[in-house]
Amino acid sequence: MELEHQILIAVGLDLALGDPRWLPHPVRGIGWLALRSEAWTRRWLGDTRVAGTVAAVTTYAAAGGAAWAVIRGAAAVHPLATDVASIAVIYTTIAARDLAGHSMAVFHSLTAGDLDEARRRVGEIVGRDTDRLDRPGVVRATVESVAESTVDGVTAPLFYAAVAGPVGAIVYRAINTLDSMFGHQDQRYCRFGWAAAKLDDAANYLPARCTAPLVCVAAFLLRLRPTASLRMLLRDGRKHASPNAGLTEAAMAGALGVQLGGVTYYDGQAWNKPTIGDETVPLAAGHIRWANAVMLVTTGLFLLLCLAARMAVPYLWELGRAAG
Repeated sequence: MELEHQILIAVGLDLALGDPRWLPHPVRGIGWLALRSEAWTRRWLGDTRVAGTVAAVTTYAAAGGAAWAVIRGAAAVHPLATDVASIAVIYTTIAARDLAGHSMAVFHSLTAGDLDEARRRVGEIVGRDTDRLDRPGVVRATVESVAESTVDGVTAPLFYAAVAGPVGAIVYRAINTLDSMFGHQDQRYCRFGWAAAKLDDAANYLPARCTAPLVCVAAFLLRLRPTASLRMLLRDGRKHASPNAGLTEAAMAGALGVQLGGVTYYDGQAWNKPTIGDETVPLAAGHIRWANAVMLVTTGLFLLLCLAARMAVPYLWELGRAAG
């Protein structure tokens, strides 16, 4: 089976099933290995950038090696087993259904008038303090999470699956997982997590820059605010502390006509983030639904782009050979 077909089936499985909690997920194994690698490297190398780099590279290599071994083992059984194993690996790296499900749980809590439950739900998908968030604050946190995770949880895994197959997708998932575990600026991880954070920035660089313009296209297809989406992408896309997250957040803010960023609390400390977008309309629960719609349409556009690129490469190669 061609890799393009494996990717299509994997995306279909994610949209249909999400990540059932009873199903063993590679991210749990990656997280377990990362903690063991952290303990070992800290013991021998201390709280240093070198220790964090060794722990990160060890975890990436183990994740990629495990995926390769599973696929090679399946190939020894039957060619069809190879396809099944490859599809399964790619499927576990994509999280569009779960992203939509978690954010919609926040939406339903807000529409039911249960702010405390909405705060609890949004706390499952963001790292900020949620106990003091008002309704617009909950919506803002959710929309920001959907915008950022459009890359982390959907388009970047698709990008690496298209470029490097199932092993590439799982290595990317390991990179993203370690960033969420180690890539913090607190005292414990400011040195140890340096490599994990930098490698995550590098891995997301191209996917984010391919995804953000597609958010503008999705806004056009959904009859939202495509012009404002593009304008905010160009104006505010680089305001975010992350070199990548701000791009999709800015495009999303413009598409919805809302303002993101501003004062955010982490561990009781206030962080005054730059504002992204213009407050054309006040934040409301319905913006969560629209953010998910933009995310899903963007996913479809990105998938088409990846598949078209894969099909075009052999054709262009043949043209180059003929011309040469």
